[in-house]
Amino acid sequence: MMLKKILGIAPKLESDGSYSPSKLALKLGTVQKTDFENISYQKYEGKKSKILVIFTEQKNMKMQNGKLFSTGNHPVEALVPMLHLKNAGFEFEIATPTGKPVVFEMWAFPEKDEQVKAIYTEYNSNFEQPKKLQDFIDTSFTDAASFAAVFIPGGHGSMLGIPQDENVGKVLNWAHQNDLFTISLCHGPGSFLTTTLHNQKFLYEGYQMAVFPDSVDKQTPMIGYLPGHMPWGLSEKLKSLGAIIVNTKSDKTVCLDRKLITGASPLASNELGKLAATTLLKALN
Repeated sequence: MMLKKILGIAPKLESDGSYSPSKLALKLGTVQKTDFENISYQKYEGKKSKILVIFTEQKNMKMQNGKLFSTGNHPVEALVPMLHLKNAGFEFEIATPTGKPVVFEMWAFPEKDEQVKAIYTEYNSNFEQPKKLQDFIDTSFTDAASFAAVFIPGGHGSMLGIPQDENVGKVLNWAHQNDLFTISLCHGPGSFLTTTLHNQKFLYEGYQMAVFPDSVDKQTPMIGYLPGHMPWGLSEKLKSLGAIIVNTKSDKTVCLDRKLITGASPLASNELGKLAATTLLKALN
C-alpha cells in the first residue's frame, strides 16, 4: 500500500469509508475542461420539448473485495449532452428513483469548464430536489406528447439500484411505446436491464449500442481508479441478452439504432450530445 501511495496509484480514502480514484487515475481519467462544442442549432419550438433525465441517488458501490467505490453519475456524461440538448431548444425534468438528491462523481467535475459549471448551477435546485420517478409515472405518462426523449447518464453509480428498478423499466417501455428517443452512455445502459424484470423479453434485443466495456473496468483497479474489481459486468450482460455492442474501447464511439442513442464512455459525451440534438431536431421538425 505504501508503494502504491508513493506511485500515486492508491485509491483515496473518503470520510465515509469509500474510495475515490487515485491521483494517477484522476490524471489519466478526468479532465478540467471538456471538449464541448458550443453549436448554434436551429432551436426546436414544438410541443415535444421535454426530456426526462433519470439520475442515480446512490453513491457507494461495493466491489468484489468488499471495498466501496465513491461513485454516482459522471458530471461530464450528464451535463455535456444536456448542454447540446438545451442549445437545441429542449428542457429537462430531473428524476431519481425515490426523489432523493442526485449524486454526482464530484471528483470528475471539470472545474475549469465554464459552460458545464453554468448548466450545473442552472439545474442545481432540480438536482437537490428531483422528481420521484413514481410521481413522474403518475402525472406524466398521459402527457407523452410533451416529451421527446428519456436520458439516462452514466457513471458507475447508474449501476446502483437503477438496473433493478421496476419504475425505470416502466419508463423505458413507455418511451418505446410512445416513439420517444432513449439516450444513454457508458454505464447508463445498465438501465436497459430493467426491461427484462418479471421475465419480460429484453426490449433492445438485436439493437446496436455503445457501452463501457467490461474489459476496461477489469484494468482500472491497476491504476487505482476502482478500489477493486466490479461486482458484475455490464457489457457482457447486455451482449448475453442479444444487444450488439459496437465498441471495444472506452472511446468516443456513439451509435444510433432506431430510437436508441448511445455512447461508449465519458469521452463520447460531446459526440453523444451532438448526435442526440441533431437526431431529435431532424425527427421532430
